[in-house]
Amino acid sequence: MFVDHANILIKAGNGGNGAVAFHREKYVASGGPDGGDGGKGGDVVFEVDTNLSTLADFRYKRKYSAENGQPGQGSRKNGRKGQDLIIRVPKGTVIRERESGAVLADMSAGSRFVAAKGGKGGWGNTHFATPTRQTPRFARDGMPGEEWEVTLELKLLADVGLIGFPNVGKSTLISVVSEAKPNIADYHFTTLTPVLGVVRMGPESSFVMADIPGLIEGAGEGVGLGHEFLRHVQRCRMLIHVVDVSGSEARTPQEDFEIINRELAVFDEALAKLPQIVAGNKIDMATDEQRASFRSFIEDKGLPYFEICAPILEGTQALINAAAAMLATLPPILQYEPEPVPMETLLKHKPEQGFVVRKVDDVFYVEAPWMVKVLSKVDPEDYESLQYFQRVLRSSGILDELERQGVVEGDTVNIYDLEFEYVP
Repeated sequence: MFVDHANILIKAGNGGNGAVAFHREKYVASGGPDGGDGGKGGDVVFEVDTNLSTLADFRYKRKYSAENGQPGQGSRKNGRKGQDLIIRVPKGTVIRERESGAVLADMSAGSRFVAAKGGKGGWGNTHFATPTRQTPRFARDGMPGEEWEVTLELKLLADVGLIGFPNVGKSTLISVVSEAKPNIADYHFTTLTPVLGVVRMGPESSFVMADIPGLIEGAGEGVGLGHEFLRHVQRCRMLIHVVDVSGSEARTPQEDFEIINRELAVFDEALAKLPQIVAGNKIDMATDEQRASFRSFIEDKGLPYFEICAPILEGTQALINAAAAMLATLPPILQYEPEPVPMETLLKHKPEQGFVVRKVDDVFYVEAPWMVKVLSKVDPEDYESLQYFQRVLRSSGILDELERQGVVEGDTVNIYDLEFEYVP
């Protein structure tokens, strides 16, 4: 089954806790603290696997967790790092934060993306020894790993998209101009999944063509499999619109052309603006009057038009040559740029999770698992980002708790290794 959309939960490993331990050795009095640090939690990493063509592996398994870091031990032994979790996806997969829809990564641009970072390991008690506190009996817990609900959306990487009503000859066309072998039959919806084919123009020249199925009237609003497959047109650099000139489906070719273009615009206005070549197919079944009428209709719109009879290769080479020439003038395949996740989304569940503030020496340590996501998106160099972060601290009650515990101007506040001076 072709699956091109999946929602999953990913959780990076928590950092291991630091150890509280003291050196004990014969003839060595007061050996002092020697607790090791906890290990870092494993990351959740997406990698491209060119052997995959669908997201079917995510249909039944929805939660993916990396290994936690191991706690520290005595004798200053640090805990082992948690193993990274590698999730393999097809090339062209777009990873989005589920609630906001923000793009986290486009797996067509790179082959590896760290989607959730493992938490840092906590410090052992050796880090807290001072001249006045030589036997610290506390250590720091490890940081929680990041957790995200993400949507995986496969968008095929194709230079040319074949569009048109069912049974107009798209599958036949891609089968004769490329090495693709789609199912071909004289009934609707023979093709139930997008089909990719490489069209070779010469020893070092080729482009990728995609047969996009499921386009009918209402597809732009989700009728039939419209939305399931229209997303695959979004990356195409240009379109070849295949039309049955003979009107064998009790529709006129002019109606076919207008309906499909209208559905493209309803789904995404940018699709209707893609460069388009029109291929009038089944000319062997059409009358001279039908052929002339449709040619005039398309040429009046200023679009390139080619008549073809795909099964016998009539006109197909001229069509492919024109497509290759047009591609040479167009920008590369669309790649999606990463977008920031809105702070409102990051903070949605914070009231239920709370926080803890502890003072150690002259440093105030704040622990709040929900803050991990916020910190990952805070830019210390951006004034507006810092202002928003300060409002988060105030609205969550963290600043009120700091003030209750006696924080004063100039004191150091540490929130998961982000340190700053308190300014009232």
